[in-house]
Amino acid sequence: MSDYNPNYLDFEKPLLEIDNKIKAIKTSASASQKDINKIESLNKELEKNISKIFSSLSDWQISQIARHPLRPYTLDYISNMFTNFIEIHGDRMFGDDKAIICGLANIENESVMLIGHQKGRDSKEKVFRNFGMPKPEGYRKALRAMKLAEKFNIPILTFIDTPGAYPGIDAESRNQSIAIADNLYEMSKIKCPIISVVIGEGGSGGALAIGVADRLAMLQYSIYSVISPEGCASILWKDAAKANIAAEALSITSEKLLGHKLIDRIIPEPLGAAHRDYNAMYSSLKSNIIEMVNEVKAVPLSELLDSRASKISSYGQFESN
Repeated sequence: MSDYNPNYLDFEKPLLEIDNKIKAIKTSASASQKDINKIESLNKELEKNISKIFSSLSDWQISQIARHPLRPYTLDYISNMFTNFIEIHGDRMFGDDKAIICGLANIENESVMLIGHQKGRDSKEKVFRNFGMPKPEGYRKALRAMKLAEKFNIPILTFIDTPGAYPGIDAESRNQSIAIADNLYEMSKIKCPIISVVIGEGGSGGALAIGVADRLAMLQYSIYSVISPEGCASILWKDAAKANIAAEALSITSEKLLGHKLIDRIIPEPLGAAHRDYNAMYSSLKSNIIEMVNEVKAVPLSELLDSRASKISSYGQFESN
């Protein structure tokens, strides 16, 4: 029987052998006390190896972690961090886009309007969720939810996790670019606090359409970019295999984006990233969200809107002659 496990990335393979040894002891009916005692030393060895690998990740490796198939998705966070979630369906124009989740929920004693991209895990769910790539009706549904939050002065919380907006003919025929542009414009001036968190991959306009915010945070091993590394490599070098070079050049990691002042904070992930310890990830994200909600709620609305406008206009650098 092969030890191959598709859920281990190439650079994580050294961890697979240790993980398999631990699982073998735990599941063996004939394991001796000596074997059981060995688990502690194996766990220490595992932690040591994880620390070593994750201390020197390349930008391309971080991109792979951001897309890890076992990484928590929006619905996982909703189920484990929020209460009283009531989902909102449909854009009242065309239909209900399953690639975007919207709804009211409570985090501690705070009501929020939750909006997030949702990917699928197995083949059936991936197709159902359109691989987390929204169509225009998804963005219009999100805007409908935002307007509802504005009406009742409820903070908006968005979870970003998409390869990009869906580029198919049906989406283009229903004005994909206008739906995204409308969201960018409306979010820039909507009269309630907005917090956005990149939980996986934030790709292009598909991410930006729910990413204009008073506080923009990224999970430690998430990425945020104008184009995917593969897409960039295909355009610049006509070779998607050069994605690792493109990833370095694009400045897509949380550390680089914080350095460029394009995000406001990095939310720490557990040792070995979010997919290795769900509960630790939920706890870290929850405490950071509560902190950010308290921050934005303490700012008068007029000040918050002025600050949001200044923040948007400060993006990018240019020279004029």
